[in-house]
Amino acid sequence: MDKQRDTEHLSSLAAQILSGMMANPHIYSMVSDEGALGEQEKILRHTALEMAEALIMDAEKRGKASRN
Repeated sequence: MDKQRDTEHLSSLAAQILSGMMANPHIYSMVSDEGALGEQEKILRHTALEMAEALIMDAEKRGKASRN
């Protein structure tokens, strides 16, 4: 159950980051011809997941540090 909740949390955070990147015309100016399967879209999805994972790890570290 914890793993499923963690996956849902990661997916939700990544989706929020991705939507912010895609709403920024300096990052995502136009949809590629391949749509969601385009190279730029793949890069953005990958980046959003990496950022979400990093944010979660930073928050966990900060939480552990504040408890000590």
